[in-house]
Order: sequence, then C-alpha cells, then structure tokens
Amino acid sequence: MDKLLKGVRSVLYGFSVVAMSIMLLIIFAQVVTRYMFGYTPEWSEELARFLFVWVVFLGSALIMGESGHLAVQFLPNKFKGTTFGRILDVVINLCGYVFIILLLTQGWKMTSIMTFQRAPGLDIPMSWVYVIIPVSCVLMLLYLLRETLRIVKDISDSRARQEG
Repeated sequence: MDKLLKGVRSVLYGFSVVAMSIMLLIIFAQVVTRYMFGYTPEWSEELARFLFVWVVFLGSALIMGESGHLAVQFLPNKFKGTTFGRILDVVINLCGYVFIILLLTQGWKMTSIMTFQRAPGLDIPMSWVYVIIPVSCVLMLLYLLRETLRIVKDISDSRARQEG
C-alpha cells in the first residue's frame, strides 16, 4: 500500500505543479492581453479558476498523505505515546472518515447533477470540474486508512511489548 501511495503522491505532485504553472501562465497572458490589447479571451479566467479548484483538492489529498492538515493538538500531544493517545488518534481519524465520506457522497451527487450543465467559456461539462471532489476524497481516504493502520499497528506492538 505504501508503494502505491508513494506513486500516487508523485503523480499528484507532478499534476499539481503542471496545473499551477499553466494557471499562472494563463493569468499572466490574460493580464497582458487585457492591458496591452484591450482583449481578454473569455475562456482564460474560467480555465484558471477550474485549475485552481483542482489544485486545491489535489493539494488536500497530498497534505493528507503527509498528515499536514491543521489540527488542534492539545489532547493528542498530552497523551502522545500512550495507549489512550493512540486510541484518541484512531477516534480523530474516524471523525475524518465521516467528514470525507460525506464530502465524497455529496461530491459524487454534485458531479452527477452537473453532467449536462456546460461551462460557458470553455463549453465543457461542469462534471469535469466537479469530479475532482470524489477523486480527491478517495485519495484522502486511502491516506487516512494508511495512517489508521499505522496507529493500530503501534497499539498492537505496544501491547505485545507489555505482555512480552
């Protein structure tokens, strides 16, 4: 699983860098054409916005893989290294599962609803924009599962040391 997630991380990182670079180039070109030629391509702002949405959701999945999301650490730090602390980490992860699964189901519904609506500037189905929500949620769930399995393994290793 770690090998798979490492490969996924590389792909996510690469795609995010490319998408961010394209977004910056589009915005730069948009500003130049607006102020030098008095013309702005109608698709440019829309594509930059859609790329930004994709970068945000892919970045969320990347950060989940590095356990880098913001968190209140008072209780987890107070009980760090103890069995209670590890159980608390599992409970916190369970809350994460609930949130991500809700986001996944609602994101899937939104993607389905937007199948027949088209973006005005690019004339693409809006579902192409919204599909990143369920995709990133699946990736976040995989990363969270890896973290939860690591915690459970730590708990069982700790119990084995206490018994042995």
